[in-house]
Amino acid sequence: MRSLTRGAGTRVFDWWPSLGWWPDRARDLLGGRVQVPAASATFALPARAESVHTARAYTTGTLRGWDLGHLADGVNLVVSELATNALRHGIAPAVRWPADPIRLSLVRRGHLLTCAIADPGRAVPVMRDSGPLEPGGLGLHIVDSLSVRWGWSPIAPYGKAVWAVLDASAPGGGTAAACF
Repeated sequence: MRSLTRGAGTRVFDWWPSLGWWPDRARDLLGGRVQVPAASATFALPARAESVHTARAYTTGTLRGWDLGHLADGVNLVVSELATNALRHGIAPAVRWPADPIRLSLVRRGHLLTCAIADPGRAVPVMRDSGPLEPGGLGLHIVDSLSVRWGWSPIAPYGKAVWAVLDASAPGGGTAAACF
């Protein structure tokens, strides 16, 4: 991660995972294999609501390029939830600068696919139980149900990446029923 400064002390959030990046808390899913075929794609998204749609379109195109287009529905749902959370909770209203985008990264290692959304915020993602009449609050429950594992990793000097690992060999793109 790089942190650059532009005019008036505004920091530019710039996180690009390397091809071999994988969340530390999901390394055991690789089964100890060091040389796993890998591919990655990262896209910067401005801090605007329409970026959720852009993230889904980018994800669909990337998955088709990797011959994983059949996983688009499940993966797009995870990407939508993570991107929405990054926009709502990862970018404080006072810090909504166009220079501080969020980053979508897709990393494939063997039959596993990680969707990671990096944002400049310090707020830790928390799965909460919402009431039956609340209009939201189920996003991380959806991510949890579609992924093999999800979590977050801090990014120095500030920010975090919220990630979800999906099983690309499962028919639904990593649904819990297919994985466990």
